Amino acid sequence: MRTILIAIVCAIGLGSCSDESGPAEPTPRQVGVVVAKPEPLVQGGAITGEVRARVQTDLSFRVSGKIIERLVEVGQSVKAGQLLARIDPEQQKADLDVAAANLQSAEAQQTQAQLAFDRQQSLFRTQVTTRAALDQAQEALLTAQASTKSAQALFETAQDTLSYTELKADADGVITARNAEVGQVAQAAQVVFTLAHDGDRDAVFEVVESAFLRPIEGDGTVTLLSDPTQKITAKVREISPTIDSATGTIKVKVAISSDAPIPLGAPVVGRFNYLPQDVIQLPWSAMTSKDGKPAVWIIDPASSVVSARTIDVAGYETGSFVVKSGVSAGDVVVTDGTKFLRPGEIVSYVKEASK
Repeated sequence: MRTILIAIVCAIGLGSCSDESGPAEPTPRQVGVVVAKPEPLVQGGAITGEVRARVQTDLSFRVSGKIIERLVEVGQSVKAGQLLARIDPEQQKADLDVAAANLQSAEAQQTQAQLAFDRQQSLFRTQVTTRAALDQAQEALLTAQASTKSAQALFETAQDTLSYTELKADADGVITARNAEVGQVAQAAQVVFTLAHDGDRDAVFEVVESAFLRPIEGDGTVTLLSDPTQKITAKVREISPTIDSATGTIKVKVAISSDAPIPLGAPVVGRFNYLPQDVIQLPWSAMTSKDGKPAVWIIDPASSVVSARTIDVAGYETGSFVVKSGVSAGDVVVTDGTKFLRPGEIVSYVKEASK
């Protein structure tokens, strides 16, 4: 029994000795870091669109009437002045006949007035007639001449109106759309054909507004979707100043030389690069959240204590993101082990690591 008591006393004594040394210090958590520093970022992208003629015209009749003939199909090449369609010209022919008759009548009246004036002039020289009669004859002649000019103008207008019953191409090109058929009554200015003029082409893209907020570096390239090996140098020619309310995009036109072997309507891919700019770029693993906003863990180099700092993100890239504000050059940012950190915690890291 005495032996057991001695053993208990010894055990208590040993426990007292171990308590005097205190708990062991926790080992600092090992984390991966990068040192933030500005680097030139060359962003770019690829967008899809289609090839269109730089100049495209909607062709329509200038008078209303029933279409009696259509001479071209979609995809057909036409020449300037070529007849494309015709409407029934009976009404315009009748108007021309009336105008011609009015012109003949006016010319006859002018001839009669001219003869009367000449006769009065002869009689006035011989003092047979009065000055008042001569003036009256002259006035009648001037009125007849004005009527003839008016009738001539109406006749020419009727001729032009008759010519408007024929729809002709205004330039060399390709018919890309047809909106009327034979037998249909076409109204004046109603689009009947769409003509893509021969010449330079544009690759037209519908892109989000932010894609072209930064200036483009040099020329881009355009490739056929069906043949990516065929690359054509292209330059941005026009960026629409307005946003399409239906799609929320802006229209961008890229100039393509007329010598490029790309057909109208072909789907293409455009590629471009922005002008390089110095930014701080961090890997995705560095991002965390603070109060519902993007943040990163920053290490104080003097004490190795971490703290979460809210940041503004300028853009997201493949495998990384661009910091707009919140991180300065030289800051030590945690990139590995962020999920287990607490504010004020002391960590261990390799100080030589850099971005």
